[in-house]
Amino acid sequence: MLLKVEDIHSYYGFSYILQGVSFEIGQGEAVALLGRNGVGKTTTLRSIIGVTPPKEGKILFDGANIAGLASYEIVRKGIAIIPDTRRIIPNITVEDNLVLAMLKDRDKDKRRRQSLIDMAYGYFPRLRERRNNLGSMLSGGEQQMLAIARALVAEPKLMLIDEPTEGLMPTLVETIADNLKELLKTGLTMLLVETNLDVAFAVAQRVYVMEKGTIKFSGTKEELLKSPEIQHRYLGVSV
Repeated sequence: MLLKVEDIHSYYGFSYILQGVSFEIGQGEAVALLGRNGVGKTTTLRSIIGVTPPKEGKILFDGANIAGLASYEIVRKGIAIIPDTRRIIPNITVEDNLVLAMLKDRDKDKRRRQSLIDMAYGYFPRLRERRNNLGSMLSGGEQQMLAIARALVAEPKLMLIDEPTEGLMPTLVETIADNLKELLKTGLTMLLVETNLDVAFAVAQRVYVMEKGTIKFSGTKEELLKSPEIQHRYLGVSV
C-alpha cells in the first residue's frame, strides 16, 4: 500500500474531529472520500499533509510513518495537496505559479522544469493560452486547472484533491473530471474529496464514506451504488 492511515485522531482546538479513521490506498489507485459537509473529510487531508497533525495513530506513506512531520517534509516525500481554496498566487503569472511549485526540488535543471511545464500545458491547453496572465485574472475553472497543474509539476506520488469541482459550471465540472481521469493513466495515485457523486464515481475505483469523524462504509463504487441505505443515511441521496 502506498498510503495506510491507521486509527488517527485529530482535533481543532478542543473539537474532536477525526475519531479513529483508518483506510488505505494502493499505488496508482483513485479513492474517493465521501460524506456530508462537516464530517471530517477535509480534516483527513489536512492530517495527512501535516497541517492538522493527528494526536494519535499512524500515517504510513511508502512504509514510513509521516504522522507528526512538518508539512514541507511530507511534501518532499511525494505528497501534493490541492486545497478547496486553490491558493493560487494572484500577483504572479500562470507560468510563474508553476515554476514556484518546482523550487522545492533543486535537482531539477531548467530543461526538466520546462518539460514539466509543457506536460502541464498538454493536460490544460487553456493554461498555455493564459500563461502570461496573472493568477488574479483567471476564472474559477482556470484557477482550478492551475491548482491541479501546479501540484502535477511537483511530480507527486500521491495527490490529495479537495472539492475540485465546487462552484464550477457544469461544462467545467466535466472537463476537470476528464482531466483527473487522464492523470490516472500516468500511474498517479489520488485521494479525492468530492461532494459531486457523478465526478467521484467517474474518477475513483473505491470509496470511503465518513460520518462524524469515522469511516462508515468502504468498498467499490459499484457496491455503494447497490447500497441505497448507505447512500441515504450518510450521503442524503439516492444515486
